[in-house]
Amino acid sequence: MPMHTNGPAATHPDIPDGFAPLVAGGPFIQHNGPLYLLQQGGVVKFGFRVLAQHVNPMNNLHGGMMASFCDMLLPLSVHRKSEQVHNRFLPTISLQIDYLAPAALGAWVEGEAEPLRVTRSLVFAQGLVSADGVPCARVSGVFKIGPEVPAEARE
Repeated sequence: MPMHTNGPAATHPDIPDGFAPLVAGGPFIQHNGPLYLLQQGGVVKFGFRVLAQHVNPMNNLHGGMMASFCDMLLPLSVHRKSEQVHNRFLPTISLQIDYLAPAALGAWVEGEAEPLRVTRSLVFAQGLVSADGVPCARVSGVFKIGPEVPAEARE
């Protein structure tokens, strides 16, 4: 699946080399981002910088933001790694997250995920999220293979 961004590769000093802004269907991702994508060869990573709007009262990444990121990480990664679900909507059936460590305000949060199995109607996937290189969440999920996403809403 081709990478779509809203500009050239990210050059902002707070964004690691190779990452570019992600433009994906629907306003939720844009509202809760910005999110970034690195896609080089077989490597697909998503990431974001923990900003003030992402933190809890302890100035760590809010668990709800981590859950939202994980819920985007898995299907967006599967879209890029499995031709069987290219351009298909993948609504979440179940999502399991083990929170391993906090991600502080200003941390770079990055995740990688893999499809484990794709059936006729379901996708099983897992991933790992790190904050400044330290594992902070382990995630797995099951997704329904839905209808094709309208062209104007595709990533």
